[in-house]
Amino acid sequence: MKGLAMLKIGEIGWIEKDKPKCGPSDAIIKPLAIAPCTSDVHTVWEGAIGQRHNMILGHEAVGIVNEVGREVKDFKPGDRVIVPAITPDWGSEAAQRGFPSHSGGALGGWKFSNFKDGVFGEYFHVNLADSNLALLPDKIPLEAAVMLPDMLSTGFMGAENAKIEIGFSVAVLGIGPVGLSSIAGAKLKGAGRIFGVGTRPKLIKIAKKYGATDIINYKKGNTSEQIMDATEGEGVDAVIVAGGGPDILIDALNIAKPGAKISNINYFGRGIGEGDIIPISRSGWGFGMAQKDIVTGLCPGGRLRMERLAQIVIHGRMDPSLMASHVFKGFDHLEKALLLMKDKPQDLIKPVVLLDG
Repeated sequence: MKGLAMLKIGEIGWIEKDKPKCGPSDAIIKPLAIAPCTSDVHTVWEGAIGQRHNMILGHEAVGIVNEVGREVKDFKPGDRVIVPAITPDWGSEAAQRGFPSHSGGALGGWKFSNFKDGVFGEYFHVNLADSNLALLPDKIPLEAAVMLPDMLSTGFMGAENAKIEIGFSVAVLGIGPVGLSSIAGAKLKGAGRIFGVGTRPKLIKIAKKYGATDIINYKKGNTSEQIMDATEGEGVDAVIVAGGGPDILIDALNIAKPGAKISNINYFGRGIGEGDIIPISRSGWGFGMAQKDIVTGLCPGGRLRMERLAQIVIHGRMDPSLMASHVFKGFDHLEKALLLMKDKPQDLIKPVVLLDG
């Protein structure tokens, strides 16, 4: 089979590999829709998780079941399925402690394009199919469905971890697709005032549709100063960090009220000039005593999570297809879509590639 792979740090290319083998509790999936992610960019061009050779990329997909193992009970060939970006080992010690995304160690539930070949192949493997697949409802278009495995799951986790209560003021730092999903999640959690921090007009438009009440343009002044001015010096009840460089936590701490949760869903890569240390604001953190908690998380995966996200879409609570700014048809367009994610032109939100079933 053919797949788009990371050949080494800084280089991608098409390669041929054997079709993956199906274990007794696993499934082989043929993709119907796939989407590149900024995480793929961090992995390839920044070497964020280290060297990988000839590893097929991608972790965002919906597809059709091609093969199942003999122990799989709930899925069969021909079923259309949502495939979560994170596919934990549900019997692991970490899962039993309530942290399935880290089964087998920190980030261990992130298998696609990390420890094994990802979804940018003509076929891909899913471990523990009954726990790590969900049926794709016919009512959900593919452009919307492919946002569930990572964008919605991660963005909504940002709002969940921020412990947003009804009427809270919330700042979302970064309004890429994950940040946009965080805004939608904050609104669903009952937030009152929602600040979205970003500059690109197309993303600002969607941010407002998803629930942002205020837009902060960081090119027009210091982000934390603008938000503090807008809140008359009080700051916000919760902060979601959904983008930015290593200094972004300084802004987050400076605008958070004492007692606020700072929910980080930003993947800190290693861009040009960035090292391995992430600074925080000593005074903004109250010299370590302001009860401002930095909470982190890895995109929740698993069947139940995908089924619940599907209910959000089916019942019109939000429309994730608004984030599909560039839609291509045909597997051969995948490389172009990934390079778009790398270059991020002004009109880009999220590229999606649709394939024949």
